[in-house]
Parts: sequence; C-alpha cells; structure tokens
Amino acid sequence: MRAPQASSDAALALASGRATSSAPSNGNGSSGNGSSASATNGGNGASASTLRRSILLHLRQAGPTSPDGLATALGASRTGVLQQLHALEAANLVRHATERHGVGRPRHLYDVTPDAQDLFPADYDGLAAGLLAAIAEVGGPDLIEDVFAARRRQIGHRLRQTLAGRVHPGGSVVDRVRELAVLQDEAGYLAELVIGEDGTIRLRENNCAIYHVARETSAACDAELQLFRELLGEDVVRESHIASGDRCCTYRIGSARD
Repeated sequence: MRAPQASSDAALALASGRATSSAPSNGNGSSGNGSSASATNGGNGASASTLRRSILLHLRQAGPTSPDGLATALGASRTGVLQQLHALEAANLVRHATERHGVGRPRHLYDVTPDAQDLFPADYDGLAAGLLAAIAEVGGPDLIEDVFAARRRQIGHRLRQTLAGRVHPGGSVVDRVRELAVLQDEAGYLAELVIGEDGTIRLRENNCAIYHVARETSAACDAELQLFRELLGEDVVRESHIASGDRCCTYRIGSARD
C-alpha cells in the first residue's frame, strides 16, 4: 500500500495556518516580538513556518523541552523560539508546564498537545487496507460485502436523520440532492449539485475520500450507489467513477422538473 498519508514536513506545514506569528508573553521574561525574517530568529513568512515545524517535530520526538533546549537543538535564537512557541500555544498546538529546580526562577517545559497529532504522519490507508485483507482472509468477498452493507446502513441512518431536519417532507428531488451534496462535501468528497440545461439532476463528487479503499474493493462504491438510491428514492445511475480512472464520481438522478 501507499506510504503514510503525509511526510512530516508536508503535514506540519498545516501549523503555519493555525499558529499566528505573534502572541503575548507567557511570563517567562520574553515579549516574543522578534522582527527578523530568518529561521534562526523566528521572523515572519516561510522561515517562521519552518521554525514552527522544527519545534513541533523536536517536541514530538524528544518530549518536554525548555525554550533554551529548543534553541540549542535547533540552532535558533531563544527569542525566535519563544515567539513561535507563543504562536503555537495560542493555536493550542503546544502547552507548557512549570518546573521548579532549586533557587531561582522556575523553568517552563513545552510539549505538543493532542490537537497537534493530526499534523504528524498517519497511515490510515494502510490500516484500512490491512483490515480489508484480514476480513477477506477470515470470510472472503462475501464478508467484505456484508461489512460495507452494514456501514451503508449506519451511514444511511445518520444521513436520513440529518436530511429530515434540513428538507421539508414535501421537498423536491433537487432539495434532497442539494442537501445530500452538502453532507457529502462535509465528509470530504468535494460534492456539488449540478443541474444540466435539459433539467437533469446530478450529484457530482470531485474527490474520493476513501480512494485507496475504493481501489481495493468495489464493495465500497457499490454501497455508496445503493445508499444514494435508498436516500433519494430515485433511479440513481452512476455515470463516472474516480476509482475507475475518471476525474469525478457523477450520479444522475432524474430531472429538475420531477
């Protein structure tokens, strides 16, 4: 199967959008207002992002570390490290604890929070593929189909409840497809309602959120098609299919005049 979902550098780039480049002091003696743009002093732009990624990686690997320890390990200035620690803490990606050691000021030790976990590499595709292989080994293709049928029923129950709250009982097919597209979009499928010039209604998914699973077994996509038929109560036809090499999955559902 594929490698982990993202390399550490690519995944941790997400921290740039969540951690601002400035934050108030946490009371350890620095205002965190460095202004240089170099990676060693934690300035703005790509260099600040690089330092934030380096800080997160070091904390993930080494555990709780003081600003001085981080500055030494990363070859950065203490001021620059503090600036980025404040930004990361404001984004709830790191937190600090106070450690007292003899006479003098207490030392602050920083570590990553559970919220930072999604920024590190993961291998959910590998896990899913392994589970599929194990299911096939235990019960063969029939058991795989049973598993996806059960998943379809679970998802269907949840979607029916949500659609019932969003679409009036007398709502049109267009209304139902529009709201289903919203729900699929929220699930990562980049879905949208498309109405053709001839009035034909289509649900288009521009991304497959379970692409590697779908490539392993057709049961996943068969279950989705059946799910849409059950939810919409219409003759739903799949016209294109990402797992088969198309750029999107397209489902035709009647006409806008229905």
